[in-house]
Amino acid sequence: MSDSQTTVRLLPWSTPEGKPCFLAGDGTGYVSRVADDIESLQLGMADELLGHADHMLSDSKATARELRYLATGLTAALRDMRRVAESRGARPPAAGRGPEGQGGGAPAGE
Repeated sequence: MSDSQTTVRLLPWSTPEGKPCFLAGDGTGYVSRVADDIESLQLGMADELLGHADHMLSDSKATARELRYLATGLTAALRDMRRVAESRGARPPAAGRGPEGQGGGAPAGE
């Protein structure tokens, strides 16, 4: 790691006690790639959930129980997206990558 810049990254998971996990490195290792994959999965799931929410909210027959379940899922997705945004905002952009949120879901700086 002496050739490249070492950064600290907030990972998209927590310890069993709920504490944040961080990774120090150059952003090219195995754990960084796993974190990139998980972030991409979280972004995709949030996008699908938004589509489901649009459909459900336009359905006048949706029950309160269904809407509460939807709200629970949206809340979890929003927490994940906030964590991804915090992690990406703390890392410098990598050469060859587009702005955050572009380039196939790959986080900037990794």
